[in-house]
Amino acid sequence: MWQGLYDELKDRSFVVLAVALDSGGVASAGQWILAAKPTYPCLIDERHVVAELYSMVNVPSAVWIDEAGRIVRPTEVAGASDAFRTQMDRKTKQVSAEGIADRQRTRTAYLNALRDWTAKGAESPFAVSRDEVRRRSSGPSDEHVFAAAHFRLGEYLYTQGHREAALPYFSEARRLHPASWSYRRQTWELEEPGKAGGPDFWSAVDALGDRSYYPPVTL
Repeated sequence: MWQGLYDELKDRSFVVLAVALDSGGVASAGQWILAAKPTYPCLIDERHVVAELYSMVNVPSAVWIDEAGRIVRPTEVAGASDAFRTQMDRKTKQVSAEGIADRQRTRTAYLNALRDWTAKGAESPFAVSRDEVRRRSSGPSDEHVFAAAHFRLGEYLYTQGHREAALPYFSEARRLHPASWSYRRQTWELEEPGKAGGPDFWSAVDALGDRSYYPPVTL
Protein backbone atom coordinates (compact mmCIF):
# COMPACT_ATOMS: atom_id res chain seq x y z
CA MET A 1 0.00 0.00 0.00
CA TRP A 2 2.56 2.61 1.12
CA GLN A 3 5.31 1.52 -1.26
CA GLY A 4 2.94 1.76 -4.20
CA LEU A 5 1.75 5.21 -3.16
CA TYR A 6 5.29 6.42 -2.61
CA ASP A 7 6.38 5.19 -6.05
CA GLU A 8 3.38 6.92 -7.60
CA LEU A 9 3.78 10.29 -5.86
CA LYS A 10 7.47 10.70 -5.05
CA ASP A 11 7.99 13.00 -8.05
CA ARG A 12 5.65 15.46 -6.31
CA SER A 13 8.11 15.59 -3.39
CA PHE A 14 5.87 13.21 -1.44
CA VAL A 15 7.64 11.06 1.17
CA VAL A 16 6.33 8.30 3.37
CA LEU A 17 8.07 8.11 6.75
CA ALA A 18 7.08 4.88 8.48
CA VAL A 19 7.59 4.44 12.22
CA ALA A 20 7.20 1.06 13.92
CA LEU A 21 6.15 1.35 17.57
CA ASP A 22 7.97 -1.67 18.96
CA SER A 23 9.89 -1.97 22.22
CA GLY A 24 11.63 -5.01 20.77
CA GLY A 25 13.56 -2.78 18.39
CA VAL A 26 15.31 -4.25 15.36
CA ALA A 27 15.12 -7.78 16.74
CA SER A 28 11.34 -7.61 16.67
CA ALA A 29 10.39 -5.21 13.89
CA GLY A 30 13.44 -5.40 11.65
CA GLN A 31 12.45 -8.62 9.91
CA TRP A 32 9.15 -7.14 8.73
CA ILE A 33 10.80 -4.00 7.39
CA LEU A 34 13.43 -6.01 5.52
CA ALA A 35 10.80 -8.34 4.06
CA ALA A 36 8.80 -5.39 2.72
CA LYS A 37 11.90 -3.93 1.01
CA PRO A 38 10.69 -0.32 1.28
CA THR A 39 12.52 2.43 -0.57
CA TYR A 40 11.19 5.13 1.78
CA PRO A 41 12.57 5.79 5.31
CA CYS A 42 11.52 3.36 8.05
CA LEU A 43 12.25 3.97 11.72
CA ILE A 44 11.70 1.92 14.87
CA ASP A 45 10.46 3.80 17.93
CA GLU A 46 11.29 1.59 20.89
CA ARG A 47 9.97 4.03 23.50
CA HIS A 48 6.79 5.09 21.65
CA VAL A 49 7.94 8.72 21.65
CA VAL A 50 6.25 9.43 18.31
CA ALA A 51 2.98 8.05 19.64
CA GLU A 52 3.21 10.39 22.64
CA LEU A 53 4.09 13.47 20.59
CA TYR A 54 1.34 12.96 18.02
CA SER A 55 -1.30 11.35 20.28
CA MET A 56 -1.29 8.06 18.38
CA VAL A 57 -3.27 5.33 20.10
CA ASN A 58 -3.45 2.69 17.38
CA VAL A 59 -1.88 1.49 14.17
CA PRO A 60 -2.06 2.28 11.35
CA SER A 61 -2.20 5.99 12.15
CA ALA A 62 -0.85 8.86 10.09
CA VAL A 63 -0.14 12.58 10.21
CA TRP A 64 0.07 14.71 7.09
CA ILE A 65 2.88 17.27 7.21
CA ASP A 66 3.58 19.75 4.42
CA GLU A 67 6.92 20.92 3.01
CA ALA A 68 7.04 23.76 5.55
CA GLY A 69 6.72 21.33 8.45
CA ARG A 70 3.11 22.33 9.17
CA ILE A 71 0.62 19.66 10.19
CA VAL A 72 -2.07 19.52 7.52
CA ARG A 73 -4.09 16.70 9.06
CA PRO A 74 -3.39 15.61 12.63
CA THR A 75 -3.30 12.00 13.73
CA GLU A 76 -6.07 9.82 12.33
CA VAL A 77 -6.63 6.23 11.22
CA ALA A 78 -4.72 5.60 8.00
CA GLY A 79 -7.10 3.75 5.74
CA ALA A 80 -8.14 0.91 8.08
CA SER A 81 -11.67 -0.25 8.89
CA ASP A 82 -13.44 -2.29 11.55
CA ALA A 83 -14.17 -5.14 9.12
CA PHE A 84 -11.81 -7.43 11.03
CA ARG A 85 -14.22 -7.37 14.00
CA THR A 86 -17.34 -8.52 12.20
CA GLN A 87 -16.12 -10.01 8.93
CA MET A 88 -13.19 -12.17 10.02
CA ASP A 89 -13.19 -15.75 11.26
CA ARG A 90 -11.03 -15.54 14.38
CA LYS A 91 -9.85 -19.13 14.04
CA THR A 92 -8.84 -19.13 10.38
CA LYS A 93 -8.14 -15.35 10.14
CA GLN A 94 -10.05 -15.36 6.86
CA VAL A 95 -11.98 -12.19 6.01
CA SER A 96 -15.28 -12.43 4.15
CA ALA A 97 -15.73 -10.96 0.68
CA GLU A 98 -17.88 -8.22 2.23
CA GLY A 99 -15.14 -7.43 4.73
CA ILE A 100 -12.49 -7.31 2.01
CA ALA A 101 -14.66 -4.92 -0.02
CA ASP A 102 -15.21 -2.68 3.00
CA ARG A 103 -11.50 -2.60 3.74
CA GLN A 104 -10.72 -1.78 0.12
CA ARG A 105 -13.26 1.06 0.01
CA THR A 106 -11.82 2.61 3.16
CA ARG A 107 -8.25 2.29 1.94
CA THR A 108 -9.02 3.66 -1.51
CA ALA A 109 -10.81 6.70 -0.09
CA TYR A 110 -7.85 7.50 2.14
CA LEU A 111 -5.25 7.10 -0.60
CA ASN A 112 -7.30 9.18 -3.03
CA ALA A 113 -7.43 11.97 -0.45
CA LEU A 114 -3.64 11.86 -0.19
CA ARG A 115 -3.34 11.97 -3.98
CA ASP A 116 -5.58 15.03 -4.08
CA TRP A 117 -3.54 16.80 -1.41
CA THR A 118 -0.20 16.15 -3.14
CA ALA A 119 -1.66 17.59 -6.34
CA LYS A 120 -3.42 20.67 -4.88
CA GLY A 121 -1.61 21.38 -1.62
CA ALA A 122 -3.42 23.84 0.63
CA GLU A 123 -6.24 24.11 -1.94
CA SER A 124 -7.17 20.48 -1.44
CA PRO A 125 -10.44 20.01 0.49
CA PHE A 126 -8.64 17.38 2.55
CA ALA A 127 -6.13 19.89 3.94
CA VAL A 128 -7.79 21.15 7.12
CA SER A 129 -7.44 24.68 8.46
CA ARG A 130 -4.96 25.62 11.17
CA ASP A 131 -7.83 26.25 13.58
CA GLU A 132 -9.18 22.78 12.89
CA VAL A 133 -5.73 21.26 13.37
CA ARG A 134 -5.50 22.98 16.75
CA ARG A 135 -8.98 21.79 17.69
CA ARG A 136 -8.16 18.20 16.85
CA SER A 137 -4.70 18.36 18.43
CA SER A 138 -5.52 19.29 21.99
CA GLY A 139 -2.71 18.47 24.43
CA PRO A 140 -2.64 15.27 26.46
CA SER A 141 -4.66 15.01 29.64
CA ASP A 142 -2.98 14.51 33.01
CA GLU A 143 -4.02 10.84 32.89
CA HIS A 144 -2.35 10.34 29.54
CA VAL A 145 0.84 12.03 30.71
CA PHE A 146 0.97 9.73 33.73
CA ALA A 147 0.20 6.75 31.49
CA ALA A 148 3.24 7.60 29.35
CA ALA A 149 5.41 7.88 32.46
CA HIS A 150 4.25 4.48 33.72
CA PHE A 151 4.82 2.91 30.32
CA ARG A 152 8.34 4.34 30.11
CA LEU A 153 9.24 3.21 33.61
CA GLY A 154 7.81 -0.25 33.03
CA GLU A 155 9.69 -0.55 29.77
CA TYR A 156 12.93 0.54 31.45
CA LEU A 157 12.55 -2.02 34.23
CA TYR A 158 11.73 -4.70 31.69
CA THR A 159 14.82 -3.99 29.58
CA GLN A 160 16.95 -4.08 32.73
CA GLY A 161 15.75 -7.59 33.45
CA HIS A 162 13.19 -6.71 36.14
CA ARG A 163 10.14 -8.17 34.44
CA GLU A 164 8.00 -8.68 37.54
CA ALA A 165 8.69 -5.16 38.75
CA ALA A 166 7.63 -3.80 35.36
CA LEU A 167 4.21 -5.47 35.26
CA PRO A 168 2.37 -3.12 37.67
CA TYR A 169 3.55 -0.11 35.65
CA PHE A 170 2.32 -1.69 32.42
CA SER A 171 -1.05 -2.37 34.03
CA GLU A 172 -1.31 1.20 35.28
CA ALA A 173 -0.45 2.61 31.85
CA ARG A 174 -3.36 0.65 30.37
CA ARG A 175 -5.69 1.80 33.13
CA LEU A 176 -4.77 5.46 32.76
CA HIS A 177 -5.03 5.46 28.97
CA PRO A 178 -7.53 2.74 28.01
CA ALA A 179 -8.00 4.22 24.52
CA SER A 180 -4.36 3.46 23.67
CA TRP A 181 -4.36 0.14 21.89
CA SER A 182 -0.64 0.67 21.29
CA TYR A 183 -0.01 0.55 25.04
CA ARG A 184 -2.27 -2.47 25.41
CA ARG A 185 -0.67 -4.49 22.63
CA GLN A 186 2.89 -3.55 23.53
CA THR A 187 2.57 -4.23 27.26
CA TRP A 188 0.69 -7.47 26.71
CA GLU A 189 3.39 -8.64 24.31
CA LEU A 190 6.13 -7.78 26.81
CA GLU A 191 4.24 -9.60 29.55
CA GLU A 192 3.92 -12.73 27.44
CA PRO A 193 4.89 -13.21 23.76
CA GLY A 194 1.76 -13.77 21.68
CA LYS A 195 -0.58 -12.28 24.29
CA ALA A 196 -1.17 -9.14 22.22
CA GLY A 197 -3.26 -11.11 19.74
CA GLY A 198 -4.81 -13.51 22.22
CA PRO A 199 -7.95 -13.66 24.39
CA ASP A 200 -7.15 -10.46 26.30
CA PHE A 201 -7.05 -8.51 23.05
CA TRP A 202 -10.28 -9.95 21.71
CA SER A 203 -12.06 -9.50 25.03
CA ALA A 204 -11.09 -5.82 24.99
CA VAL A 205 -12.26 -5.48 21.38
CA ASP A 206 -15.59 -7.15 22.17
CA ALA A 207 -16.01 -4.87 25.20
CA LEU A 208 -16.19 -1.91 22.81
CA GLY A 209 -19.71 -2.91 21.88
CA ASP A 210 -21.04 -0.39 19.36
CA ARG A 211 -17.96 1.84 19.68
CA SER A 212 -15.37 1.78 16.92
CA TYR A 213 -11.95 0.18 17.17
CA TYR A 214 -10.86 2.37 14.25
CA PRO A 215 -12.80 5.64 14.50
CA PRO A 216 -14.11 6.60 11.03
CA VAL A 217 -12.19 9.33 9.24
CA THR A 218 -14.05 12.23 7.62
CA LEU A 219 -12.76 12.74 4.10
